[in-house]
Amino acid sequence: MELKKYKKKRIIPKGWKEISIGDVFRTSSGATPLTTEKEYYEGGDIPWVNSGELISPFVYKTSNHITQKGYENSSTEVYPINTVLVAMYGATAGKVSMLKIEACTNQAICAILPNVKFCPEFIKYSLDSLYEYLVGLSSGSARDNLSQAGLKKLKLVLPKTKREQNELISILSLLDRKIELNKQINDNLEAMAKQLYDYWFVQFDFPNEEGKPYKSSGGAMVWNEKLKREIPQGWSVSNVKSLIEPIERGISYSSDDLLDPFATPMINLACFSKAGDYRLGEMKFFSGKVSNDKLISPMDMLIACTDMTQGADIIGRPILASDEYDQYTFSTDLALITPKGKFKMYLYYTLRTPFYHKYIRPFASGTTVKHLNLIGVENYGLPVPPIEIQSKFEDLITPIKEKQSKNLNEINALTKQRDELLPLLMNGQATVNYHLFDD
Repeated sequence: MELKKYKKKRIIPKGWKEISIGDVFRTSSGATPLTTEKEYYEGGDIPWVNSGELISPFVYKTSNHITQKGYENSSTEVYPINTVLVAMYGATAGKVSMLKIEACTNQAICAILPNVKFCPEFIKYSLDSLYEYLVGLSSGSARDNLSQAGLKKLKLVLPKTKREQNELISILSLLDRKIELNKQINDNLEAMAKQLYDYWFVQFDFPNEEGKPYKSSGGAMVWNEKLKREIPQGWSVSNVKSLIEPIERGISYSSDDLLDPFATPMINLACFSKAGDYRLGEMKFFSGKVSNDKLISPMDMLIACTDMTQGADIIGRPILASDEYDQYTFSTDLALITPKGKFKMYLYYTLRTPFYHKYIRPFASGTTVKHLNLIGVENYGLPVPPIEIQSKFEDLITPIKEKQSKNLNEINALTKQRDELLPLLMNGQATVNYHLFDD
């Protein structure tokens, strides 16, 4: 077991030293204000980190905030920028992140506050390199369980000077900054695409013949009894089934079918993030026979037919296959949606709206695992824009999705490179040519 290997006497590289975290850093764990008190959360402006957010290497923003009253009535504290955060239990146990904003945390996180004599990024990356060890502690016996007390006893080896520490992790920092930049670009591109969809197909302010926003410029609207709302004059109404080829379910498989890493890439349920976005790094490889109708290409659209999230967060949601590979198959948990005309992007974003997700949830049955009845997807009614509007939207959005796919692939490649370098640098087995970073 890796724990025993770690506990053996370590060889300390020449010019390095060994420290115990508790000897040189102040540590702390956060708290959760009483969730039944709405005034502790509603309208809050104090960033509050939960352990699930430590999946990212750096924390620039938080999903949740607490109020001043919530802060005063709990034992949490505001940690400074460059505080290292370690998830102590839960799904992200052992994950390490670093604050790039001032923020509080919940009690599932141990905070290691910065010490001016040490490079905080080096401490973060050192702990990253011990991820398997930390995971082993988090799932071990009560005596060995990952805790603040246990982390304080943890020993790290590092170069003696802060300058040397900074130089050694410079390449890792560059890689992580590029990864983070790509993520931010993709988030911005997605926000632009969603905003354009909302502007054109929710507010109905698509460009009219004069290039002006249709509804705001007095474009005629008519009541549609089936949809129970107004739609632009001249638009038709249809259900999804009439707009797509027959829905194709994916391949059933066993664990024995997934042993060959050079077999056919298979997109599966794990390729969906909880937000319903495409997630790299979760590809399976199917070694069985694949018929032509089960082969797909980059930018083909798949929806989740199975969901194990507590709130059925991804059921019925679509993703677009990335261009990580030239060809894929897909698992039985997914279904292929192939539009007949040039309106894939319109359909894709329509099936990502909160209104559609609220509609589709009742078509999923099951307790722990939800299974979708595809009749719900087929019967979903939507307004159908004229072909010229569909085409304009398709032509605007397709390059955005292609750019996002390329960025995802670059993120994947950079992440692999960083993960390969991490143990070599943190154990003193590799050095950095510092002149590479001089301008």
